Amino acid sequence: MARFSTILLTGANGQVGYELQHSLAGLGNVIALERSQLDLSDAAAIRRVVREIKPNLIVNPAAYTAVDKAEAEPELAMAINTVAPGVLAEEAARLDVPLVHYSTDYVYDGAKSLPYVETDSTNPLSVYGKSKLAGEDAIRAVGLPHLILRTSWVYGARGKNFLRTILRLAAEREQLRVVSDQIGAPTWSRSIAEATLVALNNWNEGLNGTYHLTCAGQTSWYEFAREIVKEYELRCESRSWPKLRANVAGIEAIKAAEYPTPAPRPANSRLDCAKIKHDFSVTMPDWREALRQALDDPGFNPGQG
Repeated sequence: MARFSTILLTGANGQVGYELQHSLAGLGNVIALERSQLDLSDAAAIRRVVREIKPNLIVNPAAYTAVDKAEAEPELAMAINTVAPGVLAEEAARLDVPLVHYSTDYVYDGAKSLPYVETDSTNPLSVYGKSKLAGEDAIRAVGLPHLILRTSWVYGARGKNFLRTILRLAAEREQLRVVSDQIGAPTWSRSIAEATLVALNNWNEGLNGTYHLTCAGQTSWYEFAREIVKEYELRCESRSWPKLRANVAGIEAIKAAEYPTPAPRPANSRLDCAKIKHDFSVTMPDWREALRQALDDPGFNPGQG
């Protein structure tokens, strides 16, 4: 029997939203809306859509995720990442239904030497990070049953992400330069969706709040890039995928200071996921295993976004 008769899902075409459409299907009727159907920069439209659908659960993976562009578009980033989650929370509270929302490692400054736990002080460095933290605060201020799931370094078969960028660049160039002094856990979008399903199946009204949700282990962007190219090359011939120009030896480690970006990134993006494992029995795969699963997925096509 479906736990929720109607689930409103935002960001249907996004990396996480696309996977959630499938993972949440067994929980209830998923109404998945893309940006053209629900513009999160329009608060009035959000209220209208929620009141028309009257869901029993709202799941919000949609976000403004152009980290560098946000430095030049703070108003739009705040509208989507701060105002919209607050409006969704208010509408969920009006309906007396729970809200699941996704946040980011960018709420931290990365200065801590150990993985971050949920109670650590936040100190976002960028407009994006500040907008996401303010969105968390807006949800908490409403006081409704909610889950805020902070994740990191998300990638998938769709959209713009590090996996697809590295494969595109490796197909175009013989040499790549990748930052080696930023540490985190690459997290497959499907792993997030599957973990969300587990959490919802084990959720009760006594369990609310903020949880960290990333794949297990840690690496640098440089090592992640090397692993992507290595695993791709292992599959290339048998899958009839196009060959890459760059191999693992062609990937050079550089410091973040050598690759300046408009928005600063945390040097340490590691998130401790013990709390979600304890409260919801969620166990995430190691990031290497998740990468292999992503490349082995029948839906993965390196030539399509």
